Amino acid sequence: MFLVTGGTGTLGRLVVPQLLQAGGKVRVLSRRDHEPAEGIEYAVGDLDTGAGIDAAVAGAEVVVHCAGAQKGDGDKARTLVRAASRAEGLEGAGAPHLVNISVTGADRVPQDGRLDRTMFGYFGMKLDAERVIAGSGLPWTTLRATQFHDLLLMVARAMARLPVIPVASGVRFQPVDAGDVAARMAELAAGPPSGLVPDLAGPRIYPMADLVQSYLRAAGMRRPVVPVRLPGHAAEAVRNGANLAPERAVGRRTWEEFLAERVRR
Repeated sequence: MFLVTGGTGTLGRLVVPQLLQAGGKVRVLSRRDHEPAEGIEYAVGDLDTGAGIDAAVAGAEVVVHCAGAQKGDGDKARTLVRAASRAEGLEGAGAPHLVNISVTGADRVPQDGRLDRTMFGYFGMKLDAERVIAGSGLPWTTLRATQFHDLLLMVARAMARLPVIPVASGVRFQPVDAGDVAARMAELAAGPPSGLVPDLAGPRIYPMADLVQSYLRAAGMRRPVVPVRLPGHAAEAVRNGANLAPERAVGRRTWEEFLAERVRR
């Protein structure tokens, strides 16, 4: 039995069919009720409040933790760990294996002050969640991945609404396809606890300006792009490549292929 948190989100909804293909039973944690589907049951619960989480975790042998948000990832992980710890030993159950998704550079992007946390706090929250899970006493596996194509597309679309687009100078990304990450998460969920495993990064590295310009071309739009140098220690670390993993460029689907499928003029 696999429990997938965030099972209706960008990553989780792709992990679920992978687990079904592997022959597992899948339970999806969601804030709202859904009609059961073939091989899938839904558990209503909220990782922010803890409501329904004990029942969702009960009987799960593996918890694939895909739930994330703009803030509070560490607190969500604490709620999940407490429920998983309580589930251990109930009716002879063993400790569930926690399989967690994190971000490349979680331990390399400093969070020295408010400015760093405001602009790059996602890295700090993911590191907090990593530490909660690693220190839980439960069997665990964490995969760090670079930014998803979907996230960068969302950012590019939002920026394209501006008459002039400010783009962080010197900042590069190595976007990875959510489908590639989902396949790896399912593989890890079917295997033994492995601790922190090698990162999963996309096949190419792009300056942020190139990502924005390629989106504009794909969408048939024209906007002036102006470079802006971001202040702070976190921004400096990102300019130095803290969010990249060139030695782990194992993702298959490129940004160009993703754009060709997702963006229409």
